[in-house]
Amino acid sequence: MSEITSCDILVSGGGIAGLTAAAAFGTAGFSVICVDPTPPIVDQDTDGADMRTTAMLQPARTLLDAAGLWDQLSPHAAPLEVMQIVDAGGQDGTAREIKAFRASDVSDLPFGWNLPNWRLRRAMADRLHALPNVDFRPGVATHSLLGRTAEARVGLTDGSRVSARLVIAADGRASPMRTAAGIDVTTRRYGQKALAFAVTHPIPHENVSTEVHQTGGPFTLVPLPDRDGMPCSAVVWMDDGPKSVRRMSADPADFEAEMSTRSCHILGPLTLASRRTIWPIISQIASQLTGTRLALIAEAAHVVPPIGAQGLNMSLADTSTLLDLATAQPDKLGDDAMLAAYQTARYADIRRRVTGVDLLNRASQATSVFARDARAFGLNALHQVTPVRKTLMQLGLGTRRAG
Repeated sequence: MSEITSCDILVSGGGIAGLTAAAAFGTAGFSVICVDPTPPIVDQDTDGADMRTTAMLQPARTLLDAAGLWDQLSPHAAPLEVMQIVDAGGQDGTAREIKAFRASDVSDLPFGWNLPNWRLRRAMADRLHALPNVDFRPGVATHSLLGRTAEARVGLTDGSRVSARLVIAADGRASPMRTAAGIDVTTRRYGQKALAFAVTHPIPHENVSTEVHQTGGPFTLVPLPDRDGMPCSAVVWMDDGPKSVRRMSADPADFEAEMSTRSCHILGPLTLASRRTIWPIISQIASQLTGTRLALIAEAAHVVPPIGAQGLNMSLADTSTLLDLATAQPDKLGDDAMLAAYQTARYADIRRRVTGVDLLNRASQATSVFARDARAFGLNALHQVTPVRKTLMQLGLGTRRAG
């Protein structure tokens, strides 16, 4: 039988959420082992690179600072000063309502900062390699879990075993650790897929993030630093699955013409500046966030459509909560009381945000004239009532809890 390696925390999953958690707990002085079956791709030109971007909202910066990551990331971050919502639900698909929500109304800082996912992974992998108390094992996955009163025993796919006081499951929507713990999930499917890619455009984005809502799902433009002397943005384009699959392989010129029309030409004609990637859109929530010596975070706990930059920022809020609990009482790491406190602190907020994003996505799919008109009316009404607008912006930032 293989020898057992002991650590304070085993992080199952080396995506952005798992790498951030490993860096944060490692920087705080805990011994950490982080495993993931796929080594992180840290160059945008490598096959399989994640071409999505992540808008890190204000609270995320605090965690990235604590994890020793922000100084490396900040030179590559595009600030998000304004979030603009466009309703393009008219019969001709043109913009009929454009409402801007300005960070300066509620904060001295931007709403957040946008970063390419491949660059996040590069910075995080570098940070883990620099921490002597973190053992990063790409190419290895978890496959078994036995939770005990004092520790969890985890079997890895390379035949080794780990004993940990706390297992953090950051291993995705099909989480093997969640499955091993017998925790159920509720899943909603929308029949949508999302395309992610980068574009350049002649009109500067001026640090404005724009969601263009039209039947099928939103088309979102998020600022990036200039590329080759041209303004650049990241795009997430959600639509019905078959349409997205067709666009994935469309001729670049045809694709550029279609996406420029879909963007309402807000930034002028768009030019494709990266590969296209595609993934299915679902909403999912675990029945609970904890098991014996186990905490679920990120997509192991909750999945939402990419609307309002909620997904990863909810995930980082999970990590921040766990980190606060762990550093307040290190001797209680992973015990029943700590995990109960984590469940109480996060679950209600997660459920409300999953429900809220689900409603927004279904509204964006509306096809009837009445539903499209209601969406435009609601956007206008929310923008006009100042206290409501500010409250929504604070909720979006994560600086105020839903409830």
